[in-house]
Amino acid sequence: MDLFSYQEEAKPRARLLADRMRPETLDDYIGQDHIVGPGKLLRRAIEGDQVSSILLYGPPGCGKTTLAHIISKKTEGDFIKLNAVDASVKDVREVIDRAKTTKSMYGRKTILFLDEVHRFNTSRQDALLPAVEQGIIIFIGATTENPFHHVNGALLSRSTLFQLEPLTGEHAMEAMRRALKDKDRGLGFMRLQADEDALAHIASMAGGDIRRALNALELAAVTTPSQPDGSVHINLEVAEESIRKPTMKADESTQYDVLSAFHKSVRGSSDAALFWFLYAVEKLGMDPMTFLRRLIVACSEDIGLANPQAMVQAVTAMDAYHKIGWPEAKYNISQAILFAVESPKSNAVTEAIGRIGAAIERSGTMEVPLHLRDGHYKGSVQLGHTGYLYPHDYPGHYVEQQYLPDNLRGHDYYRATAQGMEEKIQQNQAKRRRNRGTPR
Repeated sequence: MDLFSYQEEAKPRARLLADRMRPETLDDYIGQDHIVGPGKLLRRAIEGDQVSSILLYGPPGCGKTTLAHIISKKTEGDFIKLNAVDASVKDVREVIDRAKTTKSMYGRKTILFLDEVHRFNTSRQDALLPAVEQGIIIFIGATTENPFHHVNGALLSRSTLFQLEPLTGEHAMEAMRRALKDKDRGLGFMRLQADEDALAHIASMAGGDIRRALNALELAAVTTPSQPDGSVHINLEVAEESIRKPTMKADESTQYDVLSAFHKSVRGSSDAALFWFLYAVEKLGMDPMTFLRRLIVACSEDIGLANPQAMVQAVTAMDAYHKIGWPEAKYNISQAILFAVESPKSNAVTEAIGRIGAAIERSGTMEVPLHLRDGHYKGSVQLGHTGYLYPHDYPGHYVEQQYLPDNLRGHDYYRATAQGMEEKIQQNQAKRRRNRGTPR
């Protein structure tokens, strides 16, 4: 073998295993059968070279870039890839100008693949929009973050959104087995023996990220000393050294989702509410204050006067967190969470706010009834600010009189439920409606 032929053979192996093993066709693609399985819309579009503007949304390592790579192999048009991290408006405009020329002179389409599109700010996304609308380019965006939070609404509306699901350990196992057998692109040229428990560990630690699993497998293969016969044995101990538990950091979309799961769990499950709180803080590194603020809101939104002590517990937990910090305050916060979940629930406060808000929207300027206006100044009587009945002068410290503006008389906005302490409030409200007070 001469020097030049050796260099040509060595070039492909200079690339990372995950890159070398990237599928070239949909038949080799792993997972996502719900969008590229037989007969599915996206598969038909790719195979017929009829892909329109699309957005691929899913977690890292689930196959977004690989799908774009397969499209690039299948299309007869120009395929251009940009990464939103370092692409500028100038880069985008150069692609558009080139696409215009290609279309007018040769009648050939241009597909622009923009990886990590969530990193593209609004102005750079705006630069794309006219070209997408006019059909100058076909846009393919890939993002790990919720596109409804990070992609221009106009661009999103002109693209078909495909959500990719997280891959499983079995998918990672399949990818690694392929790599171990493939002599041209994978590790099949080596005399490798990989134990099943070693592969299973890598797959588990990779969390469904095929790229991470293949990179760990390659690291294990090239750093493990060979046996006397030249073979390399990847056992569980080697696998554990080759891949570590990932440091997780919640992106903005994940934080919204976890916080939403927490609040919804406060309404119905102590176990789940506590889980999402601790998972978010200790696994994802989120701020405990985020959950304390949401808990305090929930104590009025979802519990209210059915158990007013829930608010006291939540505010006290926040105070404890400020004074003693984390992790000690996790006990105080967890107690407040459990107290809230196990409290009787009522959304009467929320409903009252909603009813009054709607009344305000429907009504114009409201006049304060004369008897409720300020009477603590000379001349107030002359202005008619009289007639207020002092409730403490009446039995039960209550007297029926008009408190709402004239055009809202007769409405009841706060309707206590029969939950917890609100049951007593409900009884009091009914009693007041039955008995008009008389002066004592």
